[in-house]
Amino acid sequence: MPKSPLKELKHTKLRRAVIETCLKMNALGINQGTSGNASVRTKEGFLITPSGVPYEETAPEQIVAMTLEGEVHSDWRPSSEWRMHRDIYAARPDAQAVVHTHAVHATALSCLRLEVPAFHYMIAVAGGSNLRCANYATFGSEALSQNMLKALEGRRACLLANHGMICFGPSLEKALWLAGEVETLCRQYIAAKQLGEPTLLSQAEMKRVLALFENYGKQDKAAS
Repeated sequence: MPKSPLKELKHTKLRRAVIETCLKMNALGINQGTSGNASVRTKEGFLITPSGVPYEETAPEQIVAMTLEGEVHSDWRPSSEWRMHRDIYAARPDAQAVVHTHAVHATALSCLRLEVPAFHYMIAVAGGSNLRCANYATFGSEALSQNMLKALEGRRACLLANHGMICFGPSLEKALWLAGEVETLCRQYIAAKQLGEPTLLSQAEMKRVLALFENYGKQDKAAS
């Protein structure tokens, strides 16, 4: 009997890229141990890290292939947070990769259930004039996923109450970069709050910043 086309070891390069992304998360200090997870979209659905396997011990065949209907095509169990990844891909066509971490400063703010306001113009990297915090729900639950989607409306990143952060991008590299930026912003906000009350940028200024960010980090291929 022929195997499911998803059960064949397809997308080997992408599988290795998912592992490398997770190793970089820990090396950058925005995650630790086996907490957090990463995924990347495929034409069949998405690839996601397995549950409870140390990243340095993860092999390409252990990266779990799933469909957007939630079907698992692997001998390994997917991350307990697969619903958040699946729901982002289903709701956001612009999402090609998702990174979820338990970064220290982002998690600290999430435990206070605080959003990060426009204390710095770089808050625009998340897609708006603030970094929202999704309402609390049990990890791995459908309720958490729904709370996350609400917090991600018009955004590419959010905090997850008493949990951590999640973000997405057009590639694994960009999603990882965004996770690093979010953690930096959270660390800066905490530092500023320790000195006093930060002066927030106006909505008018953030509107200008967001317009400028439409081309942020993009290079003209014709430029020399």
